[in-house]
Amino acid sequence: MSSILIINARVVTEGRILEQDVLVKNGLIEKIGGDLKHLATDKIIDAAGKYLLPGVIDDQVHFREPGLTHKATIYSEAKAAVAGGVTSFMEMPNTVPNALTQSLLEDKYQIASQTSLANYSFFMGASNDNYDEVMQTICPDVCGIKIFMGSSTGNMLVDAPEVLEKLFANAPCLIATHCEDEPTVRQRTEMFKQQYGDNVPYDIHALIRNEEACYKSSSMAVALAKKHGTRLHILHISTGEETELFEVGSYGNSAISERDKRQKRITSEACVHHLWFDAEDYHRLGAQIKCNPAIKAPHHKEKIFQALLDNRIDVIATDHAPHTWEEKSKGYWAAPSGLPLVQHSLNIMLEFVQQGKISIERVVEKMSHAVADVFQIDRRGYIREGYWADLVLVDLNQPTTVTKENILFKCGWSPLEGTTFQSGITHTIVSGHLVYANGVFDESERGKRLYFTRTV
Repeated sequence: MSSILIINARVVTEGRILEQDVLVKNGLIEKIGGDLKHLATDKIIDAAGKYLLPGVIDDQVHFREPGLTHKATIYSEAKAAVAGGVTSFMEMPNTVPNALTQSLLEDKYQIASQTSLANYSFFMGASNDNYDEVMQTICPDVCGIKIFMGSSTGNMLVDAPEVLEKLFANAPCLIATHCEDEPTVRQRTEMFKQQYGDNVPYDIHALIRNEEACYKSSSMAVALAKKHGTRLHILHISTGEETELFEVGSYGNSAISERDKRQKRITSEACVHHLWFDAEDYHRLGAQIKCNPAIKAPHHKEKIFQALLDNRIDVIATDHAPHTWEEKSKGYWAAPSGLPLVQHSLNIMLEFVQQGKISIERVVEKMSHAVADVFQIDRRGYIREGYWADLVLVDLNQPTTVTKENILFKCGWSPLEGTTFQSGITHTIVSGHLVYANGVFDESERGKRLYFTRTV
């Protein structure tokens, strides 16, 4: 593995921006300093005018392999990810077959080891009848256990009360939940089917999968976690009401400390589409932004954003979930939920930086530091000597327009097509390997499996 020296970078890490050089050697960050130009190295990257960030860690993606590879593969979506500055991902179990056994889970790791350009981990799936398999999860090797407390995409609904109690009481590591109350969703689905028949406006999605469905399920998960002392992470918060379930820490509006994040028992995630879009966009984009939980009225995205800033919500992710254009064109009832986002999540958040809504330091906190701390990932998520070199260079003055020609998702489309972001991702380094530079990929090395240093 070649050594890389990054010079003249504006290094963003741990709430600070410092003009520094960074030496990468043998996959790790070997040295950080004010002037390292005298050091011998195989490759020099002059980062003058650019910001060097720790690579984005996306804790929720659906890369569809195995079984749904007409939509996406681990190779195609990981390639899109690194082009967007995402150096590590955690993938969900509702593939085909569902990852409900340790053997099926390991199959996904084997595929990633051969094809993924990004670092990777995979959630173990829970169902109503695989409790014994879940209990065999080896916590230092796996990001967590995923429970669908609303069926969403796939057939993994866990709705048996006695199973939920056992899982929350005995799970060997972090539980991540999709929270929508299934009886509420079903009842409202039937109500609107009777009202509209087949001629349904897409903005009805926010009314079917409404605030009540989300809050009822999320509050149940929080109650179970408090009862059993479970390490709980609630995914894709989509309502202002749910943000009230989480406490503002004593750290106030400052960045939550690494120690606090690692000891926090109940954490949560916001997704970029719930910050970028709102229900008004259904009129323009229709099924392209149909997802579960639904994108809702404009005031919700403002409340979610505020909860990010005051640290009630801990991390930012995508819930990247591609479908083919043909599938998305089937009309409201038949169109599947989910949208592709992993190539542009950092662009979205940097656009908010340009708008003055959040600082670049806080973007790094929510997309890198906090994810590493919440999941207790071994030596990733920070720019520190001795840590894995997962690094991204961004240019805040390099406009990037999303077009069909530069979309790397296998599905070939994005709800962001035609959007021009003010910033661009120029280089991505994954575990010390320069995999992406100014639109050119070096696929000679693969990403690495994530490991976890679990203490809670």
